[in-house]
Amino acid sequence: MSRPVVREYQNDEKLKSDIEELSNIGVSKDDIYVLSHDDDRTERVADGVDANTIGKKEMGLSSLKNVFSKKGDELRSKMQEIGFSKEESERYEEEMDKGKIFLFVTDTDKVTEWK
Repeated sequence: MSRPVVREYQNDEKLKSDIEELSNIGVSKDDIYVLSHDDDRTERVADGVDANTIGKKEMGLSSLKNVFSKKGDELRSKMQEIGFSKEESERYEEEMDKGKIFLFVTDTDKVTEWK
């Protein structure tokens, strides 16, 4: 599995426009993920542009062991499930602590066209 392409945001409108741009170049909504510490914000942004949140479906069977995990542990686990190392996941989760929201794109072939 290739490492997903990552962009971080503080501005939800910029995130939404980037997701629309990805859709325009042919990236499937199934390959676009939005993740932050704020579940309501994540859902609001994802619903507004028809993107995914990283949830139990993407985590497979390992989701069962995460049901009672702390929020940070759950986020790191989700990121590792889609291709990030433990260290990368920890770094991104720390940025989420600061209020950042992330866009992860797993279709790395199409994203090479995205500027």
